[in-house]
Amino acid sequence: MIKNIFILAFIFFTVSAKSQELKLDEIMKGDAFIGVQPTNGRWSLDGKKTYFEWNPNNELGTSTYFWEKGLINPKLASSKEASFSKLDFKIKPNADLAYYIEKGALYSYSIQNKTTKKLLQQSSSISNLQLGEETGVLFFIQNENLQKFDTKQGTIVQLTNFKSGREKDKEEEKDTFLNNQQKELFQFVRDQEAKKNWNKAKADENKSNFPKPYFYGKEGFEGLRVNPKGSYVTFRLVDVNEKKSEIMENFITKDGYNQSVNTKEKVSNANLTKSKFGIYSVALDSVYFLDFSSLSHIQDKPEYYNSYENLKNKEKEDKLIFVQEPTYNDSGSYAITEIRSRDNKDRWIVKMNLEKGTFQEIDYQHDEAWIGGPGIPSYAYSSGTLGFLSDNETIYFQSEATAYSHLYSYNLKTNKKIQLTKGNWEVRGITLSKDKNNFYLTTNTTNPGNREFYKLAASGGELQPVLTKDGAHEVTISPDERTLLVRYSYKNKPWEFYTGANKKNSVLTAITHSTSKEFEEYPWQAPEVITFKAQDGTNVNARLYKPRSDKANKAAIVFVHGAGYLQNAHNYWSSYHREYMFHNLLTDLGYTVLDIDYRGSDGYGRDFRTGIYRFMGGKDLTDQIDGKNYLVQNLGVDPKRVGVYGGSYGGFITLMAMLTAPNEFASGAALRSVTDWAHYNHGYTGNILNFPETDPLAYKKSSPIYFADNLTGNLLMLHGMVDDNVEYKDIVRLSQRFIELGKKNWNLASFPVETHGFKETYSWIDEYSRILNLFNNTLLEK
Repeated sequence: MIKNIFILAFIFFTVSAKSQELKLDEIMKGDAFIGVQPTNGRWSLDGKKTYFEWNPNNELGTSTYFWEKGLINPKLASSKEASFSKLDFKIKPNADLAYYIEKGALYSYSIQNKTTKKLLQQSSSISNLQLGEETGVLFFIQNENLQKFDTKQGTIVQLTNFKSGREKDKEEEKDTFLNNQQKELFQFVRDQEAKKNWNKAKADENKSNFPKPYFYGKEGFEGLRVNPKGSYVTFRLVDVNEKKSEIMENFITKDGYNQSVNTKEKVSNANLTKSKFGIYSVALDSVYFLDFSSLSHIQDKPEYYNSYENLKNKEKEDKLIFVQEPTYNDSGSYAITEIRSRDNKDRWIVKMNLEKGTFQEIDYQHDEAWIGGPGIPSYAYSSGTLGFLSDNETIYFQSEATAYSHLYSYNLKTNKKIQLTKGNWEVRGITLSKDKNNFYLTTNTTNPGNREFYKLAASGGELQPVLTKDGAHEVTISPDERTLLVRYSYKNKPWEFYTGANKKNSVLTAITHSTSKEFEEYPWQAPEVITFKAQDGTNVNARLYKPRSDKANKAAIVFVHGAGYLQNAHNYWSSYHREYMFHNLLTDLGYTVLDIDYRGSDGYGRDFRTGIYRFMGGKDLTDQIDGKNYLVQNLGVDPKRVGVYGGSYGGFITLMAMLTAPNEFASGAALRSVTDWAHYNHGYTGNILNFPETDPLAYKKSSPIYFADNLTGNLLMLHGMVDDNVEYKDIVRLSQRFIELGKKNWNLASFPVETHGFKETYSWIDEYSRILNLFNNTLLEK
């Protein structure tokens, strides 16, 4: 039963809680022990209801709930209402009609009348719905071609006629010796060709204005998008290379037979495919391609080439690039786009003239490591912050030009660029107001570990604080922009939904309460976030879990979060909630625990993010050692009784610690660890270490498998056998190295049904009981 008094939802955190002894088999249940927190908050089109996914009654999965003013408790939505609330609606500002696609059919919905109308359903489904400049004009893709639907006139016109393969007639008209010989020798052949040409000429006289076919061969065809006027269509043609995928074996199956599954492509410069950006003119019924060879710096060579004789003097050539689909202003008079070099070291924002097939460069960013940061995805295929303001001639975007991701505007008429936000903090998220005159910004202005919410005029100026309490605020604004739906959490308070007025220093009221009675009975630590100096002078943040002084055993454990580019030493509820509870259990046993945002972690700007470039297991590892030294020097920890553990990237760092700094940690537990980066995926690894074919030194010094002979401490490795991210083969290869080297002080625990992120509670219990036993047996005084 959901609790009624939501205003007291978190009171249990501020009063003396009844002490409860933590049990490993309970906390490893995760959300089943904590209580399932709500997610995916959204507003109804009329702004009267909020929807979210929730599971307050510990069922097998989440369901959609809604809340509206006047309700004491959220209510379960019907399946129809739940599905409707998740649709991707397209609507013009202040309009009544919204359009959407469901199951391949096109619908309209009147917000005022709450009525739905099916507009189009055919055997071929439609997708990629766009609104045109003119009210009631829609564009969508059907059978790989763009259609224009005028809802007022009830007309549908196909704008393009793209086809795969090659035109048959052209294939038959090859200029070969035998073709020419036949024409030369036989009047019959000449007569047939003349008749064919005459028939074609007659047909051309009477043909309709239906677009002629454009055959794009065997290339990949993608990114089809039309401008708001419906006059130009853009697309990409991508070379299709045969790429070899990793194969994973699944042993535990329903029928008892093994299943082989393709997982991912390994990192390689062979995956840097060529692409072309095409334009189709509807009026001219013609296709042409935009040439970007005049982009600034497009022939610059990466600095790491200087490390290799075969690359140092390599002849200059245009970099391979990837062009995003254009972003248009409301009228379609301006088209802008973002371009990335395929090695992800360069980023351009350009204005395109689709009629002339030309462009003007607006902004250029280079990073010798890799382009990334909030609002600037780390992968060329992902689009970042880019849009138009209310005057329809000023764009906004994010850039790390100052070493922190900030917001900029650029006027396409005056060519004036303005930096709208400044400081040693990041703009984490942007929502543009409906009138496009104001921004709503999520930032970490007050602390790298906070997520605050501000309002900012589109012209710039002072940030107007709306939600600035320590913790994290995930905000969804109501359609009329008067009310906020806020998902909020703190270090020891899991996520809940709140509502509040959209005004300065808004006060929030809870609408959900998710935590279980069992979770509430324990006094969970709000770990202190400390800062220590790394050996190169950089400030590094970490969560510190301290035992009671009467329980302290002078042993410590350093936890290494995963994902590489992720933050965990923050002021809100951790996605590592099992580890958070495990660390509380460890402090109850007397351990001190340190959870470090090492180099490469999120939230601290560009230089911190790229601090691991060309050397994973470099500064990110020395940050762990510097953290250990902080514990020794400030908290009386015994330097010989410190362990380290982590999963995924954290497992990799654990291996690097045990194999490249073997005297620093007495023992380590490496979960789902990368052991050789040449066998990991392309996008993530290629950013940080470049490519094995061009930068083998970076891969060799960053891969634990090359240092297996250094193992001296006690190492426990744990890995899911159906891990399709870091394949089980990774840990098998390292095990073989240990066997060949005669190493004995290591163990491998295999989990036959687990992927990269464990699912089954019994697996979590087994895994963490082994980790706890390792530390109890190696770090505690006998």
